[in-house]
Amino acid sequence: MSAMTVKAPLADEAEALKCVLFGEQAEQELLHTPWRRLLSARAFRRTSWQSAEEHLEWVYDRLRLLGDAIPEPLELVGDPVGLACLHEWLCFVDPTLTALITIHYNLFLGSLTAADETRDLTPYTSMRQLGTFLLTEVAHGNDAAAVETTAVYDRTTDTFTLDTPNAGAQKFISNTSPAGGPKTGLVGARLILDGADQGVFLFVVPLTDGAGVLPGVRVRRLPARLGSPHDHCLTSFDAVRVPREAMLGGRHGRITGEGVFVSEVPERRHRFMASIDRVMTGRICLSAGTVGATRAGLVMAVRYGHNRHITGLTESSRIPVFALRSHHGPLVEAIATVYAMNMLYREAARRWSRRARGDGGEAALFVSVAKAWITWQGRGVGAQIRERCGAQGLLVHNGIVTQLMAVEGAVTAEGDNQAIMAQAAAELLLRHRPGHLPAHPPGRSLDDAGFLGELLAAAEMIWLDRARQARRSAPAEALARRNHAMGPALRAANLYAERHAAEALADAVAQMPDGPGRELLATVHLLFALRTVASHSGDLLRHGLLTGEQFDELPVLVERLVAELAPQAEVLVEAFAVPEEFFEGMPIAAPDYIAAYDHPDGPWHRHAPAESAP
Repeated sequence: MSAMTVKAPLADEAEALKCVLFGEQAEQELLHTPWRRLLSARAFRRTSWQSAEEHLEWVYDRLRLLGDAIPEPLELVGDPVGLACLHEWLCFVDPTLTALITIHYNLFLGSLTAADETRDLTPYTSMRQLGTFLLTEVAHGNDAAAVETTAVYDRTTDTFTLDTPNAGAQKFISNTSPAGGPKTGLVGARLILDGADQGVFLFVVPLTDGAGVLPGVRVRRLPARLGSPHDHCLTSFDAVRVPREAMLGGRHGRITGEGVFVSEVPERRHRFMASIDRVMTGRICLSAGTVGATRAGLVMAVRYGHNRHITGLTESSRIPVFALRSHHGPLVEAIATVYAMNMLYREAARRWSRRARGDGGEAALFVSVAKAWITWQGRGVGAQIRERCGAQGLLVHNGIVTQLMAVEGAVTAEGDNQAIMAQAAAELLLRHRPGHLPAHPPGRSLDDAGFLGELLAAAEMIWLDRARQARRSAPAEALARRNHAMGPALRAANLYAERHAAEALADAVAQMPDGPGRELLATVHLLFALRTVASHSGDLLRHGLLTGEQFDELPVLVERLVAELAPQAEVLVEAFAVPEEFFEGMPIAAPDYIAAYDHPDGPWHRHAPAESAP
């Protein structure tokens, strides 16, 4: 049996798909090309045999190198879409560097610019001082509104005094060590005025200078984490005094020159949410980084699948391992998922950037669910990439395991995914109004994008109905009612993400001009949507939304689409436009990956002994 014939990449199809993934040429030149070009430079290639401390030093050096290359830092900070595009390309280059960029530009500078337009930010935009963010504590992660660090205001000195009252109130996992140079932190602390707790606000607190940690600040390095090294620390405060101007105030709360607290936001939790508004942009950046890293990982996996040859169905035949359905099937499905992830992330960034100021409710829900779903999908896709690359995928110099650990960090950062989805599930359930499922006219086809979207919306409604019924049948106690409803409500929240991902991908198809590129993307969408519908086909059949014939047809269609897309896998990943320089030093991405393991002294290089003369 001959190997599967792989269609040569078609430049026009790949270019058409690039416009879907990254926007038209002008948009690509503005938002993507500068980062691709910058990060392709040799300065951003590192050696895989660096020690953890050498890597950390390399990362902080590159952080400043990146800072020097950003012409208008505050413009970047104010542009969620532009900042996310940087993360798309940076995450695969180095996840630790990506995390520091997120912290400095988004959480630190973003919070400063949102709160105060008069503060001198030159030390931070020039990177003479690095910014970090200290919110979560040993005892308070997803419930960060309950942090215990205090900032007590004293009218006589017009200052705040920061203290850590107990071991659980130590700031947890921030990059506050002296590594990288002088640092200033935004510290989340409870504002105490005249003995009254006014809620959690952010305070600008110098942490280190060129000589080390400043007086009153205690910093201890945490044990190493898996994946890229980071200077994660425990940080505590002992009577650290800062001026009144250190508080990031606004309409949610501030201290007047007369020492009076004023706020237009009566609830302390809402004040807290206003203080950490940049977390939403952070969630978009995490989605962007995950999408970019999985795109690059799929490029490597598809290449390796075509370059690694194995024994075929006869001992004398050799075929690329990608020719096997068991090998290319999971990768083709992963490619479809990443296209959906890409389009959902773009839609989340668009919605957040266009939201009305102070009115981010619906956009915040969308961004949060997208972050959770995208990073969870990134974990699953990353696992497939690693498995399809075998033992090669375990070697650090091939970059795959590093990305697997990076996505684990993204799952937890800026709000743990499960907590985000639980909050979203509760909100969706609160909005839900039970009703009759829409009746579908007979004859709708499973290759109808509109029909598939309606099926996903119906499946979401089915699970919300179940959640509502479970809540009503639970005991009257509030926790019991929540717990009874949460399982089905979480299923509905996941469907909310899947439905919007399918819709974003279908919209992208609809906006493409007719041609091979559109047909190819339509097949990608169909595969993603059908696989999602198939996972809920029992419910849809039970409620009469699928016929028995369609139920039986679903797995057959999925297999057919995988077979159609497998020869196009190279075209689909070529459209990811990952610079070749990103793969430098990664043998698995090279056409002759074996050459990386060659050695001039290997016995295979010795000439056979000359034959004796007769």
